[in-house]
Amino acid sequence: MAAAARARAAHLLRQLQRAACQCPTHSHTYSQAPGFPPSGKTTDYAFEMAVSNIRYGAGVTKEVGMDLQNMGAKNVCLMTDKNLSQLPPVQMVMDSLVKNGINFKVYNNVRVEPTDRSFMEAIEFVKKRAFDAYVAVGGGSTMDTCKAANLYASSPHSDFLDYVNAPIGKGKPVSVPLKPLIAVPTTSGTGSETTGVAIFDYEPLKVKTGIASRAIKPTLGLIDPLHTLHMPDRVVANSGFDVLCHALESYTALPYHMRSPCPSNPITRPAYQGSNPISDIWAVHALRIVAKYLKRAVRNPDDLEARSNMHLASAFAGIGFGNAGVHLCHGMSYPISGLVKTYKAKDYNVDHPLVPHGLSVVLTSPAVFTFTAQMCPERHLETAEILGADTRTARIPEAGPILADTLRKFLFDLDVDDGLAAIGYSKADIPALVKGTLPQERVTKLAPRPQSEEDLSALFEASMKLY
Repeated sequence: MAAAARARAAHLLRQLQRAACQCPTHSHTYSQAPGFPPSGKTTDYAFEMAVSNIRYGAGVTKEVGMDLQNMGAKNVCLMTDKNLSQLPPVQMVMDSLVKNGINFKVYNNVRVEPTDRSFMEAIEFVKKRAFDAYVAVGGGSTMDTCKAANLYASSPHSDFLDYVNAPIGKGKPVSVPLKPLIAVPTTSGTGSETTGVAIFDYEPLKVKTGIASRAIKPTLGLIDPLHTLHMPDRVVANSGFDVLCHALESYTALPYHMRSPCPSNPITRPAYQGSNPISDIWAVHALRIVAKYLKRAVRNPDDLEARSNMHLASAFAGIGFGNAGVHLCHGMSYPISGLVKTYKAKDYNVDHPLVPHGLSVVLTSPAVFTFTAQMCPERHLETAEILGADTRTARIPEAGPILADTLRKFLFDLDVDDGLAAIGYSKADIPALVKGTLPQERVTKLAPRPQSEEDLSALFEASMKLY
């Protein structure tokens, strides 16, 4: 009987191997029996899924007051930015809080593309007021600021850099209990309502970094598609590009069992673990939605079907990358945003130069996926086909160029700036852009193909012009 069971298990494992991508990077993704780490193993042998509770539905925001009442909240921080504080999504939340007798204070000084300074201002605000729950209404900037405020208010004696990702900060694991946080996303891009990640510009080094811990993920994400009807078309496009790259990068990331080091304790297993069978499902599904609905959502602000689906795609991709991670597009995007000179994106009402996160990510995508394709050409061809390429006669060595050309056409159709040069960068800026990418090893080491400084320079140069 035992021999038959072993034979059946071996047969199932062989089937899984055949079903998996057969490229050098991903060919062994499912070959190791789960739960049995070989002794002395230097790479990981397990992955885990962490995701916020999600509730979806048109008008679901009106339930937030009842949720807080059910949690027993007595003193709530409502966090948003100055623009949104005048718009219906925030009003809908406040109406629900008032109706349900919830005592709250509003913090509306969130910075779009937050900095260490703007994080610390929010932290100081909440530390003085003993909040027992938080509601974040906005895009990734608001949700990430609220996560950080909740963390440092719950760990009041910690230094700011204690929880910031290494090598910029100490990257300490979070062991303190946090207060409940309900996220109400108003954009369709970051997926921050599902993840334990908070991103900011670290001004002393002019680089983006962040805090990554499952402990800081929201308790609940209320995904209300009605909020997306207030987004201008460029905000829809740029947030959609973030979804696109979350899906592409997490699907092509280094597999979890090739990531090192193997954690000695599960608390040190990173949130970004590498591609894995569960994240793969969410990434591919999100990509199919982007291919079908993003152009419609950008072109017609009243297309509730398209905007609703993009709102869901953002959460789906968030579940995927929140557990698998991202790699080079995101790693290279951080200095692109952080070193911005004078560029101000259309449709963003801000008082400072700004390269929106989704734009900074997608501008390098054709170069990046040309570079990474040799490690997993099948996955690159599969994603190109989802995005509309005819891959029936494609050869394996053509995977990178085919995906790159598909992305270029997609971006051109959506009136995206013609590369880094169009947003103010030149070849003279490449050394600084490379220098700003090097500290992003938390994500760059998840690329399926290792990269040198020379490789990064070549990728930035190839991204100066897209079309």
